[in-house]
Order: sequence, then structure tokens, then C-alpha cells
Amino acid sequence: MIHNIDPRLLTRAIKVVLVGAGGTGSHVLRRLATMHLAMVELGHPAGLDVLVIDPDTVSKTNIGRQNFWPSDVGQSKAEILVNRCNMLMRTGWSAEKSSVTDDSRFRHNPDIVIGCVDNRKGRAAVLKAIKRSVNQSAYYLDIGNTEHTGQVILGEVFGTSCKRENRLPHAADLYPDIIDGSLDDKDDAPSCSLAEALDKQSLFINDTMANAACSLLWELFRYGQITHHGQFVNIKSGRITPLAIDPEAWKRFAFQEKAKPKRCSTTAKAKVDR
Repeated sequence: MIHNIDPRLLTRAIKVVLVGAGGTGSHVLRRLATMHLAMVELGHPAGLDVLVIDPDTVSKTNIGRQNFWPSDVGQSKAEILVNRCNMLMRTGWSAEKSSVTDDSRFRHNPDIVIGCVDNRKGRAAVLKAIKRSVNQSAYYLDIGNTEHTGQVILGEVFGTSCKRENRLPHAADLYPDIIDGSLDDKDDAPSCSLAEALDKQSLFINDTMANAACSLLWELFRYGQITHHGQFVNIKSGRITPLAIDPEAWKRFAFQEKAKPKRCSTTAKAKVDR
């Protein structure tokens, strides 16, 4: 099956909320800036309008594995990354030094929310915020990883005014446990050194997952359609497995959604350089 891009995303700035600016999110933002410039060059009317949300400041242990430099230590992760993009790429993006909680609502109606959080409680809060903020529909791109493996899943979240067939299931649809905060590891203390951090995660796993996620978005933006909506990656074995857009494949995750009458359209086949 093929998923066609929501046509609204071809006519105006695409409102993106990036939740998390650490191990994965810091690498995602760099790619979003590159993607923005490429989209505008190819004829998209406004590219991306990005809001980055993260409550943390840069620590010494972040240097090397995350997309920060020694001079960034002590500064807000979200603010330093966005300021750098705005200065170097002439974007007009914004940052919030805050957390997404169960009561959060994104300040503008997002088109795409990218979740780069490292625990189940955080994922649950992001999903609740999307449902609370969206009017018609929004894409939810979830990125997660362990030491050597990771997954990227692009799904859709519908508002109460939007009902149609063939919704792309999001990460929590396929993996319900992924938003069960009671399953979170109790040992969530920050690493005291880069060496300790590397005992928990391989050096390039976050960068690899950021690349997989943004490559999927680029395929959607550049060609107007995708034939898969996720990837499972193992950098130790070198194995990459796509997640097909296929109800039969989704059934293996015990996901099956009843067909709904069409009330919001997402049919478009135009490229960004139309």
C-alpha cells in the first residue's frame, strides 16, 4: 500500500514540534534544517516551522555523543540548538525550555510531532498532548533506541473532527507497552561521564536513528508518498527492516482499526517541486 501526504502540507509552512533535544533530538534538528533548505529550493512555499521543547541544559557528558560543543555547557539544549539554526540557516524557529507533561498542550496546532524521549511516561505525555492539540490530524513520528537497536514509526493521530479510512497506526498502536510508565526503568539517573553513557548506548545509535527518521520524512515531503512508515535498525548486526504500510503486517502487532467514513482528505501525489 501507499500513503499519500496530507495535501495541506504542500501549501504552507509545515508546523513541526520536536520534543527532546538530547541524544537523538539534537541530531534530528540538524537534519530538519537541511531538509528545510532543500524543500524551499525545490519549490515548497515555506518549508518547515519548527518548535523544539526540552527542559535540560547541556552537561559535559553530552559532549561527543550529542550534537553539542564544549562552549555549550550550561546552556539550554533547546535554545542553543535553535539559536544556532536560526543564525546559520536563517530559519525563524523557536524553543521552549520546558517539559511535556500529561496536562500539556502544544501552543500551535502541529502538523508533525517528533518524539525523541527516552521513557514510556514521556511518550504517553507526548501522545496526550498531540490529541489535545490537533484539530484535524497530525503525524506522530516516534524514535526510540536501546544500546545497539532502535525503531522509527510514523503514524497519525486524528482530532475529533477527522474520520477516514486507513489511518497510519502510530507507535503506541503497535506497541501499547511503549506508553506504560509503570514499566520504566527506575535507574534513570544521568551518566556521570561520556564513558558511562557509552556503556548504555552505542556512540552512533542516536545519529543512526535520527537519519532513519528524517530520511522517512524526506521521502514523504519530496515525493508526496511513502510505501513504508517505519524502520527497525540493528547497527551491531547491520540489519534494517522496514515497516510496511500493510494491514496484514499491522495485525501481527494485534492492531486492527475499523474502517471509518471519509471526512478529512489526505490524498495528494504532488512533489515538493511541483
